[in-house]
Amino acid sequence: MAKVIMVQGTMSGAGKSLIVAGLCRIMRRDGYRTAPFKSQNMALNSFVTKEGLEMGRAQVMQAEAAGMEPLVCMNPILLKPTDHTGSQVIVDGRVLGNMSAREYFSCKRRFIPNIKNAFRKLEKLADIIVIEGAGSPAEINLRENDIVNMGLAELVDAPVLLVGDIDRGGVFAQLLGTLMLLQEEEQQRVKGLIINKFRGDASLLDSGIEILEQRGGIPVIGTVPYMDIALEDEDSQTSRFAGKEPGKIDIAVIRYPRISNFTDFNVFEQIPDVSVRYIASAAELGCPDLIFLPGSKNTMGDLHWMRLNGLEEAVKKAAEEIPVCGICGGYQMLGEEIADPEGLEAGGSMKGMGLLPVTTKLQSGKVRRQVQGNMNRTEGIFSALTGLAFEGYEIHMGHSSMPNPGESGQEGVFVSGSNPNVYGTYVHGIFDKGETAAALVKALAEKKGIVMEKNRCDDYRDFKEKQYDTLADILSGHLNMEKIYGLLREAHI
Repeated sequence: MAKVIMVQGTMSGAGKSLIVAGLCRIMRRDGYRTAPFKSQNMALNSFVTKEGLEMGRAQVMQAEAAGMEPLVCMNPILLKPTDHTGSQVIVDGRVLGNMSAREYFSCKRRFIPNIKNAFRKLEKLADIIVIEGAGSPAEINLRENDIVNMGLAELVDAPVLLVGDIDRGGVFAQLLGTLMLLQEEEQQRVKGLIINKFRGDASLLDSGIEILEQRGGIPVIGTVPYMDIALEDEDSQTSRFAGKEPGKIDIAVIRYPRISNFTDFNVFEQIPDVSVRYIASAAELGCPDLIFLPGSKNTMGDLHWMRLNGLEEAVKKAAEEIPVCGICGGYQMLGEEIADPEGLEAGGSMKGMGLLPVTTKLQSGKVRRQVQGNMNRTEGIFSALTGLAFEGYEIHMGHSSMPNPGESGQEGVFVSGSNPNVYGTYVHGIFDKGETAAALVKALAEKKGIVMEKNRCDDYRDFKEKQYDTLADILSGHLNMEKIYGLLREAHI
């Protein structure tokens, strides 16, 4: 049976995901088969496994760090918010349906058998399972039916490491307050505290750590510095949306309320002198070199939002001179019409942006598949990608059709129409392989008449491997790994 350890946080964004990923890489390098696990994840960034099942991208990132193929048993429950009060509920990689927060809360314990089964599958594949909690275990209003924090720790008998975020301030209050709100048996599960995201001289914390350990009765097993690691973060807490100055090549991504899978654009951030700006208003748009309409968990609602705030008109005007590319939901928006006969989103139908000759019909059967091949020929800037190999995945509800698909493009790669500046695709991750992103940036630079001194980037997967090693190196130097391995030896399971 696999040994287990669990990482919980004092709040969302405390750094649990990266700590788990780093531990997975450390343990892998030490020769252990290591796997991540998160029983329930709420995220709009998701991934499709080779089996065609959907899971959260944070666990994909952690699986990559562990050197394992991403498996849906690493994340048996995924919640994808559709509005402020409801989510699409995905269990074991398949859509169960949409539920309000109250509906899900009242029935989520019925999924405990799914969680147990997923965990048992993972146990057969790993020596060590590193579990990630969600939010905070001190959310006492949610304790009764908890299946992701202390409820899960009890279910699998896991020792717990508690992470606090000092960068936001009040880390001692975070850690002590969390411990005080836990039940006595839950407090006994917490075996170590981690102070995360520290900037400066760590010795200045010594007196505070001494008092923290005295009052909490639990040792601090590490003070982790603020890390400049370029890995995928939880989409609800990302700093990528912060305002940025345009670079020599400026890429604008429309940030609508239910933006999803914006990980598609992370690769461009690794190219020097390229800026990726997330835009929420027409005033922010400026004059970028390329505009992306990303995925959306509520395509009709987000298009309506663009229509009301002027971004739709701004993008349409920009498309006369600037390349515009829609991915998944963004591709659907660029078409002539979106129909929703089953009432999956707004119901009825609405006019699209009219920039691509496609019509979309939303359907309850979700398309989930990995795809690969070579880029088809298009006109304009994206012709620079013709013939390049790609790998990616499709994950969408609905089908988009064209009057004469053989004349204008090919669904699944890039679809184009009469305007050579406008493109659409259902494929996520299409820019991650090889030199695809760099080739597009080079074409944009040539159009602009500028020379990029460094217009190369690693294959994004190779780049991430280096980041995982850097993460592991930092954590190894700042966590008491001997203590952590000792906790694993003490684990009952």
